[in-house]
Amino acid sequence: MHNITTQANDLNTSIADALADAGWIVIPNYLSAAELLALQQLAQQRRECFVAAGVGREAAHQVRQDIRGDAVLWIENDDAEMAAANQRMSELQHHLNRELYLGLAELEWHFARYPVGSFYQRHLDQHRNQDTRVVTVVQYLNDNWTDADGGQLRIYLDDENHIDVTPHGGTLVVFLSNRFEHEVLPAQRERLSLTGWYRRRAN
Repeated sequence: MHNITTQANDLNTSIADALADAGWIVIPNYLSAAELLALQQLAQQRRECFVAAGVGREAAHQVRQDIRGDAVLWIENDDAEMAAANQRMSELQHHLNRELYLGLAELEWHFARYPVGSFYQRHLDQHRNQDTRVVTVVQYLNDNWTDADGGQLRIYLDDENHIDVTPHGGTLVVFLSNRFEHEVLPAQRERLSLTGWYRRRAN
């Protein structure tokens, strides 16, 4: 248990250091094989509960598959089957607050399933006239993914260069929500992830 705790703290420290420096980090094999399998199975069990994702909030919310084609399933904080995943993200939240003073109050996240050929156009993880999303986190849940399968997360960096992250199962991506525009390139296979945002309270 001590070794597991130490490894988790080291990972959280690496994430905090990267956010303070470059503003983003990609960590392969963040999820163990057992964690990955459990999340894949849960997403499959709840497959019928996914709904088409939309853009905009409240009255402005609409489904626009020409902009994004994924279906999502939101995760509740008290979801017993997500307790371990929620706890791990809660520990990261506390670490980021302690090290970077970000004032993160909560995590909102969901499963995201991209059918074959779907994508998400370039965007910033901020709703109009709101700055409550602070840190974006993505955990990929795909088996045996290759570059040819597409579906890469393209993150546009400060100098307008970009990096492409292939959504290998178990990989974690973390970046500052208000700093990096990004997009999901068309996928040639169904693509699954857990995607979310650490939020601060609205002023």
